[in-house]
Amino acid sequence: MTRWHRLPICAGALVAVALGARAADIPGSDAAAQIVGLFMQSCVRFAGDPVGLRAWAVHAGAMRPLPAEGQQAFLYGLPGEVFDASTNAGKLVLISETSGACSAMADSASGTEVVKVLEQVMAQAHINFTMTHEDDDKSEKILHHREYTASQGKREWQMLVSTVKGTAPGEVMLTTSP
Repeated sequence: MTRWHRLPICAGALVAVALGARAADIPGSDAAAQIVGLFMQSCVRFAGDPVGLRAWAVHAGAMRPLPAEGQQAFLYGLPGEVFDASTNAGKLVLISETSGACSAMADSASGTEVVKVLEQVMAQAHINFTMTHEDDDKSEKILHHREYTASQGKREWQMLVSTVKGTAPGEVMLTTSP
């Protein structure tokens, strides 16, 4: 969790929207709505399209690229760009790997609630999804992972949802890969 100290909170608030919905329209807590909204508008919308994702992030208004030190704290040496998508409600980052993988991270949200909200929003958006695997992380015992396949029309992608076990708020990471 040391990477979060390199992330300032943006002055402007990113409106967490999922396919045109306002954050207030997304069920669940503010933290769950914020991370799911960011994930849907970025990683799901631009799954496998890092050029489109980065252009959107720059023009979205409230997101700024992190300084080089902050970028590497989230990229672990991989090529890509990381954006500060924080709101007044919490710290959020958007990670765009050059390979096409995309992650949205929150420093604090209930994993149980995030999964519930994500699955609800995807169903409402007519995204087909199936959970293909679920397990606890073998090295980070506090983490739980859910793997999904998802599609909408001719687009298909993989998703990984990593959360802290239980209902207590903790770090959440939602990832798409082509």
